[in-house]
Amino acid sequence: MTLTLNLSPELEQYLLQQANQNGLSVEALALQLLTNSILLKQKQAEAVNLLQAWIDDEDAEEQKQTGQYLIHALDDDRLSERKLFPLEMKGITW
Repeated sequence: MTLTLNLSPELEQYLLQQANQNGLSVEALALQLLTNSILLKQKQAEAVNLLQAWIDDEDAEEQKQTGQYLIHALDDDRLSERKLFPLEMKGITW
């Protein structure tokens, strides 16, 4: 597909500079930027869908166990003895 774009002088100058710095044609750089943007949006959508699937998961007991495991793992894997999730703060700060 062929596209014709009307760019502002600032954007045109930016594309020219970036293309020269990367040793690409303006067309190749524009295609690369567009491709990277689309791939990023796809990855973001996949991450959102995965998180939503976890939220929609109705296995509350498994979620509770996973949360407890993560809390203990984070506390155990610290360089200091200070806990991130002290038991006396449960229900207050976490």
